[in-house]
Amino acid sequence: MPDAPASSQVVVDASGLVLGRAASQIAKRLLNGETVVVVNAEKSVVTGSRAEVVAHYTEARARGSVRSGPHFPRYPDRIFRRTVRGMLPHLQTRGKVAFRRLEVFIGVPPEYAGHPTVTLEHAKARPTLRPPVTLAEVTKLLGARL
Repeated sequence: MPDAPASSQVVVDASGLVLGRAASQIAKRLLNGETVVVVNAEKSVVTGSRAEVVAHYTEARARGSVRSGPHFPRYPDRIFRRTVRGMLPHLQTRGKVAFRRLEVFIGVPPEYAGHPTVTLEHAKARPTLRPPVTLAEVTKLLGARL
């Protein structure tokens, strides 16, 4: 597949998007040759009860050893990147090339402040009775200093 032109850069605002659903749609776009920039990664939502979500991420962080890994990230932009990486064939060449086209930021950096953002309709969090758990809350519990 030939490389896509540089004009196919998409800026996605992750505010209120479910982490896994957004990651799967972004992975598909990356494999199709687009360059994807994700802003406000810390405002993405992780579904499930608060206790289950926190237990999952603390267990993933504590797994393995410091020397040999697996090394699980602590900050929201890196967790978002790792989630997208899990949905790509990152050990194959096309997956590695696609993964390099992904940029994830905490907040909105000045160079993307004026860009129009794309909304991923299928990844929006549905209203629930309990407030959703944001990635910022999870990462603060993991020890990130935001």
